[in-house]
Order: sequence, then C-alpha cells, then structure tokens
Amino acid sequence: MSAVHASGQSTFGPVMLDVVGTELDKDDIRRIRHPLTGGVILFARNYRDREQLTALTAAIHEIRPGIVIAVDHEGGRVQRFRTDGFTHLPSMRKLGQLWDRDVLAATRAATDVGYVLAAELRACGVDLSFTPVLDLDYGESGVIGDRSFHRDARVVTLLAKSLNHGLALAGMLNCGKHFPGHGFVRADSHLEMPVDERTLDAILTEDAAPYGWLGLSLAGVMPAHVIYPEVDRSPAGFSRKWLTILRQQFNFKGIIFSDDLSMEGARFAGSVVDGAHAALDAGCDMVLVCNSPERADELLAGLHLKSGHTAAASAARIAALMPRTPASGWDELQQDARYQSARQTALDLAAEAG
Repeated sequence: MSAVHASGQSTFGPVMLDVVGTELDKDDIRRIRHPLTGGVILFARNYRDREQLTALTAAIHEIRPGIVIAVDHEGGRVQRFRTDGFTHLPSMRKLGQLWDRDVLAATRAATDVGYVLAAELRACGVDLSFTPVLDLDYGESGVIGDRSFHRDARVVTLLAKSLNHGLALAGMLNCGKHFPGHGFVRADSHLEMPVDERTLDAILTEDAAPYGWLGLSLAGVMPAHVIYPEVDRSPAGFSRKWLTILRQQFNFKGIIFSDDLSMEGARFAGSVVDGAHAALDAGCDMVLVCNSPERADELLAGLHLKSGHTAAASAARIAALMPRTPASGWDELQQDARYQSARQTALDLAAEAG
C-alpha cells in the first residue's frame, strides 16, 4: 500500500498517528496501510506488558514494513512503559542537578540513561523516542518542569549531546523539542495557546541556542505550539519564518515533526486538515495527530500533498528514521554487561531525592 520510488524502495507519507488499544483492530490496520501514513506513535494505553508490546510492534511492522514506530519516552514523569522490566528512568532535571555537583559524572550518566532508554525500547520493536527536551528550566512552566535538564542553555546542550550519544549506541535517532523553546511560558499548549512576548534576539540567544550548538548530534526537531508575536503571529510549528531560521541560521538538516495537531495549541489553524497543510507548508516533514481516531480519518481523507523537491526531501528524511542496526532481544540485553552497568546508573539517579 505504500508508494514506491522508481528505485523500487517504498516511501511513506507525512502523517504519524496512533492506535486505539493493546492490539490492532480493523480500523487501526486500515489507517496504518494508508499511503499517507508514515509513522505510528504509542501511548501508555497501548501497553500491558513487554510480550504484548513486542507483539503489537511486530504486527505494525508486518502490516507496513519499514514504518517508524515512535513514543514519548523521556524518563521521569513522561515515560509510557514503566512495568515488566522497563527501567524507571530519572527525570532530566536529575541529570542537571548531578551536573552542578560533578560535570563529568553527569555527562557519563546522560549517556547511560540514553542507552538504557533506547536499548529497552528497541528490544520491544520501538524505533524512535521523542527525546531530548531542550527547553530551559525557568521554573515557570508546569508542563515542562523537571523534563528540562537545566536553566543554562550550555548545560542543556552538553547533557543532550551525551544523551543522544547513548541513544545512538543503541541504534536510535533523537528528536529535540520544543523549538525554539517552551520553558519560558506558563501555559500548557495541550490545553491553551501559550504566548511568549520576548524578542527574537532574546529567544535565539538563550532558548534556541542548543539547536545550533548540537549540530550533527541533532537528528530531529519538534517545534513548540507557542506563539512568539514579536517574530510571527503563527505558532512555531506553523511558522515558515521560524522553520527557515531552524534550517538556515542553525543549518539543521534533519527531520522536523509537528507537535500533536489535536492539541489546543494547534487549533488556531482551523481543522486538523488545515493544520496539517499549514505545518507542512511552513516546513514540517511529518505531522502528528494523536488521541483522536476521527481526526486521523479526517486528515487521511483530506490531506493533499504537493510534489517536487521539498516533498522528496521530506520523504527521504522520513525513510532515514528507521534504525540501521539490529536490536538486541530483551533476554540478550539482560546479559549485556554494558547495559547492566548503565541501567544501575539510571536506577541510582532516579532514586535520588531532588
């Protein structure tokens, strides 16, 4: 059902959607097979235990070989799979607190956490986690909070780079979020439209700086559902100006994902189809629609893609999301001394008060 290049290689569309439960039903299968679907994102409701999760991801990959399966699995309070052997990962703030005590211990721990995070997910058939959070911790945003590494953009950059190294060691790419920064505003874009009144220079100097400093270490970016009126009237993920800054000023060559089009912060664009068109026209490569099967059906029925160089570049970036190395099985992973050492680091850090 997927489109095919002249080279014979399958390509995938720009829509990432979710599935309803712990097993696929006929509507899930229909959506996954749709030519516009390029990814599946999982949530806690899709998880009962590791055996079930592995069966679910295998079924998705069997229905649509090469499709990317993703999850929000950061550590701390944003970790979708927590039982049946999954390591309870520390919040990213714990890594920042360790940095303040011991810089080198923190960078090593960040690599260990990234490796455990990715190795466990890949052992169960998950290809990508939407991590790391690059937002700065201003102490104002409840939705970001301890998901942030630190207030200092330099610390955020170096801890994220170390975490990305751990992900890469397990064969997983990364996705920095939420460009150019969600940490300064109090409002939660899941529920309302945040507005950040600062100037472009203020935002670029601090919040957005990690996106430039990370360079080739950054594989993906997810823009914020935040309006920065001094720069553009559209939220960053729907703003050609912001995404052009990301591509040109920061020389970012990887994939750009929209945040969830079902969130309140995406409603300014109108319908989910209007939002997807706006995000793709602004420069996103892939759009997410979550927790709303009706909106997913509406999007698949109404989305019209433009052809040309930009579409081809997006298709290539989507295809590059899939891991290129084989994953260890869960039992094999448990016998791996490198994994066991890294896991203990993660557990010890998660258990610390703070």
